[in-house]
Amino acid sequence: MIRNKIIAQKEEIKNRSAEQYIERKVDPKKFEGNLIKVVIGPRRAGKSFLAIHIMNKLGNFGYANFDDEELIEVKQYDDIVKEVDSIYGKPKNLFFDEIQNLPKWELFANRLQRGGYNLVLTGSNSKLLSQELATHLTGRHVLIHIFPFSFKEYISVENRELTQAEIKAKLSRYLVDGGYPEPLLKKLDYKDYLSTLFDSIIYKGIVRRFNIRVPRKIEDLSLQLISNTAKEFSYRSLSNAGKNKSTYTVQKYIGYLEETFLFFEVSRFSYKVKEQASFNKKIYCIDNGFIQAKAFNFSENFGRLYENAVAIHLKQNELRGESKLFYWKNAEQEEVDFVVQKGLKVAQLIQVCHNLNDQKTKDREIRAILKAGKELKCDNLIVLTEDYESEEGEEWFGIKGRIKYIPLWKFLLNE
Repeated sequence: MIRNKIIAQKEEIKNRSAEQYIERKVDPKKFEGNLIKVVIGPRRAGKSFLAIHIMNKLGNFGYANFDDEELIEVKQYDDIVKEVDSIYGKPKNLFFDEIQNLPKWELFANRLQRGGYNLVLTGSNSKLLSQELATHLTGRHVLIHIFPFSFKEYISVENRELTQAEIKAKLSRYLVDGGYPEPLLKKLDYKDYLSTLFDSIIYKGIVRRFNIRVPRKIEDLSLQLISNTAKEFSYRSLSNAGKNKSTYTVQKYIGYLEETFLFFEVSRFSYKVKEQASFNKKIYCIDNGFIQAKAFNFSENFGRLYENAVAIHLKQNELRGESKLFYWKNAEQEEVDFVVQKGLKVAQLIQVCHNLNDQKTKDREIRAILKAGKELKCDNLIVLTEDYESEEGEEWFGIKGRIKYIPLWKFLLNE
């Protein structure tokens, strides 16, 4: 049984290796050396595809995919290695896909690494992986995050220089369709593909793994969240509005949804940790396409789509260890969408405003970012717009600052 599975999977990756590959924003140096390389991110975001191309550059490698109900039932893991050795000619490079499905996988990986194997692992559950890595592989692994395509990766599919008009048109589609590679490269229907994928992540990645007895409750919560993307929430407000009447259950379920990379929270900024923990958070979805595919009563609200796209972009920087991400709000309920902190210093304040034509809207955004800049001692003030570009001195009742107005497409491309 094991041998037949490994042979069938070898044929699968041979076919996948021939498919179009888009270069991802990953530091190639992370794949050097003898540390275990762990690639994590949402299902279908391109983790396996990246790993296949990295492994091909290393030469001969062995492969096993544990997103398979028969392989994860194997009790003697050495039997898997034995068959991989036989089929691939005793390779020293091993690629194990969706490793978190294998019980006590971290002990298995640890033993193989000590035995001289060069391991590349992928997984779709952040907490499970990070907990086991911290416990058993401390200092012997490197973590690589892969999300759906960034906008830069999305337009690189064209493999040619695009005009500014073409880039803007592409951005409009990217904001709605999102960055999942497969529907883009294979010309599939985005809505059908992403709706099915979303449900699969809920049921396969959460309901089955965590033995959720009433699946409808977490499904209902996920639809609540995706329909309120880029909005503030509290666990209590979600429990009052939905079918989960326990705030503890809501918090636990949101944890599961974050672990499987469907959503992420952004905390309100405060220098006081306890105060920060008591504030409401904002919720964002890992890909804009999910919003269009699953949210109820959601028209193409480009303001929220803009903000979610920026949140994804900044979240990736946070996961790479470049910065920390927050939002800002004061007692007057004035708000700045994103606070980017580097070290102990607030390095950037970012306001997202799809349309600045309305003067009241512009005044509101300027007032908030100037006040935040003064309070947080930050003079790097940015307003992301649809098409307006300028750098202007602004003032609000004696609070002065220079604000850079940058079109969203330029911001997303200038990584």
